[in-house]
Amino acid sequence: MNMNTNTAGQKRQGFLRMVTVVLAMLALTFTSGCLAVAAGAGAAGAVAWVRGELRATVAGSYDNTVAASNRAITQMEFAKISERRDTLKAIIVARTADDKKIEINVEKVSNEVTDVKIRVGVFGDERVSLMILDKIKANL
Repeated sequence: MNMNTNTAGQKRQGFLRMVTVVLAMLALTFTSGCLAVAAGAGAAGAVAWVRGELRATVAGSYDNTVAASNRAITQMEFAKISERRDTLKAIIVARTADDKKIEINVEKVSNEVTDVKIRVGVFGDERVSLMILDKIKANL
């Protein structure tokens, strides 16, 4: 008589549990720090940190937001490198004193709502990105 009480079904169930735990740990590892959301009332005011990029929806016209972004660059004493824009999107590139690239993307959503995306450096710098966003909002 076989005294082994661990059947094939039990072994499979244990294996599936282990795979589930490993996948859950991997998911937490790859998503931790990648997304922090603080949404305000309505569309304007939403802010998210996604994969090294700060994304915000601000209450302000496209033209005013582009102008506010340029003022923020000047006020923070960053070196402006370039600006490309059309009637729907603007890309402003600047550099910090330690030569980190700053890219600000401003995109028209509606007449009074604009999306702003800010990336500082290759992997993103949340602290500096938030400081830039605060300056942009103060200039609106």
